[in-house]
This record gives sequence, structure tokens and C-alpha cells, in this order.
Amino acid sequence: MTSSIEQSEPKNRRAGHRPAWLKIRVPGDLAQLPVSKLMNDLALNTVCQEARCPNIFECWSAGTATFMILGEICTRRCTVCAVGKGKPLVADADEPRRVAEAVSKMGVRHAVITMVNRDDMPDGGAEHLAQTVIAVREQTGAAVEVLISDLEGNRDALRTVIASAPEVLAHNVETVPRLYPAVRPVAKYKRSLDVLRWAGNERNVNMLTKSSLMLGLGETEEEVLQVAADLRDAGVDIITFGQYLAPTGNHHPVRRYYTPDEFAALGNRARALGFRHVESAPLVRSSYMAHRALE
Repeated sequence: MTSSIEQSEPKNRRAGHRPAWLKIRVPGDLAQLPVSKLMNDLALNTVCQEARCPNIFECWSAGTATFMILGEICTRRCTVCAVGKGKPLVADADEPRRVAEAVSKMGVRHAVITMVNRDDMPDGGAEHLAQTVIAVREQTGAAVEVLISDLEGNRDALRTVIASAPEVLAHNVETVPRLYPAVRPVAKYKRSLDVLRWAGNERNVNMLTKSSLMLGLGETEEEVLQVAADLRDAGVDIITFGQYLAPTGNHHPVRRYYTPDEFAALGNRARALGFRHVESAPLVRSSYMAHRALE
């Protein structure tokens, strides 16, 4: 499959205006939702609200929500992410309890718990994440999916997370290896693959592994399919593809908008590799309708 990126768009130019299939209006004012007051009262963040995700009502109505823990400051400097960069605050020991309370009060059936990179912590925040999973498990009947950092390749830290027994352990490779210096300058593609492979090797029988890619950063379709093959070789069960949308004009530019048909074709190619579950569409995000993989 030949990409049209280099044929139709020089690398130093951005893609054109956002196409019609990406012009989605979020219905209503998210700040007026009852759950917004709950999140404020509990001093918690949902990625769904922070990113004004266009899928928010679809996911929430299906009982899926994504919580971001360990603060709002990331120790990495990825050029595609709107999360603040700098020196994080000390982890809040009461946060796991509050997340569990929110999951219970929201009636969430599939809780996705993600994290900022915490390279300032010896275990990368693994113990705090594990305690959050355990708290949700003890207080609710929700399934739990964790979306982890690479934990700087700390295998013992990864074992701590696995021991908390999430139904799904996700770690996103985000893009193709060639673009890592521009997109994920502190991360390493092989290290991310290793984390996913280790998780697959050490998981309990019921845990699934998952990874995601953002498309439109300047990759070729051949590179995308090679990453998909690498992930499958690493034992990953679930893969998602979604369109990258730059948070601001200062972030990595969008190089290409894939059409819905192109996403469908890539999804079919990924299914042919043997993934248990695939989500591939312009508005898909890592946690989009995450419960479906368990069904």
C-alpha cells in the first residue's frame, strides 16, 4: 500500500483545513454536566473532559470513562500532547480512593485509568497506579483498564501494575519508529515494545494488552502496518488507530488527514494480523468505547 504523503504534501507543510468528517460538535456545555461538579469536588481529572473529546457522551452513556492520575504535569516533552510539562507535585495518597468514589458515583462499568509520565518517581508511579486499580476493584464492580507510561523500562514496576490485576493493560506506541525523535523525543520504540511484550508474558490468564497509534503525523501506511505487525509479534491483543489532531499551532503539525475508508482499510489489515479487537476510525482515541474489547 503506497502512501500519498510524500506525493501530495511536502514535509514542511501542514495538512489543509480539517475535513468534514472531523468537524464534530460536542453537544452541550461539558462544564454543566452533573459529573463535572463531581470531578471538581473530588479534585480529579477525566481525559474525556480535559480534551473535550467528541466521543464523550457516547462513551459515558456506555459506562466508560477515563481518569488521569498522578497530577497534570508530565516529565516528558512529547510534541503531540497538551498535558503540561515541568516538575510534578508529590503524588496525592488519597487519589486512589477518590477515583474509586467517582467510578462508583458515575456508575462507570469500564474505568480507564491513565497517567502522566512520572520519571521523577523511582517506580514511575506504578505503586500509585496499582493502588488506584485495587481501590476501584474493592469499591465497585467496574472492569479496569490501565494506560501506562513506559515506566522507563522498569520491569519490576510493570510487575507491580500487573499484580493489581487490571482487565486490560495498555501502553501506546503512538507513532512509527522513524518519527520518535520528532514526536516522542524521550521515549524509545523498542522499550515500548518490550514493555508490551513483558506484560503479555507475565500477565494473568484474563488480562489483555493493548496499544494505539495516532495517524497523520507524517508516517507512511507501510510504516503503520509494520508497527501493527511488531505489536502483534509482541503479543498485543488490541490495537486502535485514530486521527491525530494538533492541540495548538505550537504542537507537531498534522501532515495528513486519513479518510474514513482509509481507516477502515487499515483496520481490516490489522485484523488480518490476528488482533483480538481493532478500533480504526478518524475519531477513535485509545480509550474509545474501551469496553467493547471485553465483549
